[in-house]
Amino acid sequence: MSSSAIATAAAPGFERKLPPPASRAASTVEVFPAANVASLETRAAFHPHWQGLAAALAWGFMAAVTLAWPNQPAGFVEDWPYTTEFGIATGVVAAICAFLAFAASAHVRLLHRACAVFRHGAPWIIVSALLLALWEILTAKTGVLPPPFFAPPSSLIDAYANDYARLADSTWNSVKLLLEGVAWGAAIGFTVGVAIGWSRAVNYWVHPILRFLGPLPPTALLPIAFFFFPSSHAASVFLIALATGFPVAILSWSGVAGVNKAYYDVARTMGASEWFLIFRVAIPAALPQVFVGLFMGFGSSFVVLIVAEMMGVKSGLGWYLTWAQGYASYVNMYAALIVMTVIFSSLISLLFAVRDRVLVWQKGIVKW
Repeated sequence: MSSSAIATAAAPGFERKLPPPASRAASTVEVFPAANVASLETRAAFHPHWQGLAAALAWGFMAAVTLAWPNQPAGFVEDWPYTTEFGIATGVVAAICAFLAFAASAHVRLLHRACAVFRHGAPWIIVSALLLALWEILTAKTGVLPPPFFAPPSSLIDAYANDYARLADSTWNSVKLLLEGVAWGAAIGFTVGVAIGWSRAVNYWVHPILRFLGPLPPTALLPIAFFFFPSSHAASVFLIALATGFPVAILSWSGVAGVNKAYYDVARTMGASEWFLIFRVAIPAALPQVFVGLFMGFGSSFVVLIVAEMMGVKSGLGWYLTWAQGYASYVNMYAALIVMTVIFSSLISLLFAVRDRVLVWQKGIVKW
């Protein structure tokens, strides 16, 4: 401030022309009226979740197509069973989507986690409803895809309801056979891989065998396996173990051979023994590669499982597919394929969870 301004402010009778507090509050209210503040708060609290509403509309469309559009007789099929029940079920899904869309729009705290999952999966929920509607239209409503080779999604309910005992028994036997073969293959493949990566002598003798027999498809050994093993179950376990063991052995060997030599030097300086170097240095450092081998082995074991069950067992998902095809029961075949998809993807997801749990100490180093 200038000296004249200071003198003027200090002069008697000078008063600052500021509005009183009440007038300032009134002016604030005039700028932001109470109705506008409430409107802003309401807009902040309720933000429409358009994808969720689209998901509800998509499933509502699926329910309308199923219930309002009459089925067209095709061939020997006069009407498809469980059409009404399937339409009601899709309507319930549409109502659930509408409820979650409203909860996500209103930011309901009690349903925060469910709404977060719903927000993330809303595009897939929309696409699933549209694909099911297209499937229903092309089969039951128009007959573009004729029976018995194609059937609407509602017919799957009939397959699960009337043949659940045989399908459940086949599923249980397939899971047991798969896990038994994978366990043997993973254990043997891991042991062989670590031995090859650690010992030069083992590497000299075993590595050529792996290079010679490893690339051979296990399904090519079906006739030999069924001849040499006493039962079809034992032969199937051997083929699944072979499909799993080869990638596990190769990746375990690569992981152990690629461990930084400085780790061994530091451990030896501190007095570590040979077994300590193997179990506490080499194997933990190689575990990321081992899990990559397990993932590859799981993928190969699924193929071998189905092929082996088609050839030599009397119960299993592969056998069930062959049985359904032989009786032209393609609806049951589709039902078995869906069960296989759920089981195999669940096993892979479980292996991912185990990997994350075991390698939690390497999460900042290894890129998932």
